[in-house]
Amino acid sequence: MGGNQSVPKITAQDWAILDLKLQRDKVKQYQKNLQAILDREEVIAKQHLAAGHKDRALVALRRRKYQQGLLLKTDGQLENLQQLVSTIEFSLVEVSVLHGLKQGNEVLKELHKEMNPESVERLLEETAEAREYQREIDEMLANNLTLDEEDAVQAELRALQADVQAETVSSRDVHLPSAPMNEPVAGPEEEVDRDPARVAVTA
Repeated sequence: MGGNQSVPKITAQDWAILDLKLQRDKVKQYQKNLQAILDREEVIAKQHLAAGHKDRALVALRRRKYQQGLLLKTDGQLENLQQLVSTIEFSLVEVSVLHGLKQGNEVLKELHKEMNPESVERLLEETAEAREYQREIDEMLANNLTLDEEDAVQAELRALQADVQAETVSSRDVHLPSAPMNEPVAGPEEEVDRDPARVAVTA
């Protein structure tokens, strides 16, 4: 199902950035090794001094000083690599933005072609002509009707208005109270005399 998904294309710029980042990581690892050597040379120098071997301690400190110089050089190299990576990545962003601007300009050009002054003026003229044509038809129809026909048209208009009004009224929701569901309870005066003898006497 996912076999048709498009795979991002790896460009030459991507490979260049990857290579620079790998070089940067190697320099960082080299710096860690140098720092470990510096720490070890310091320990060795202290040990020689404790043992009274001043000349050996001096040699260890000289080696340490040399390693410190290498570490400073790698700092500069690392900074250059990081700046280069940042510059390339930012340049890629700029290229992407420029590409988007180019596409936007092309869309604007197409829109301007459709909305050029000639097209707008022609559209306005056509609209004005249509309104004028409709006005002429209205005048022609009004002038060709007799008074009786005009009265009939007015009567038909009133009838249509009445129909529309009636439909509007009937479409409104009318809320009527609902009928009670229980039987009414008889009051004291409405009690039914259920004594057959009394009913017979009364009859």
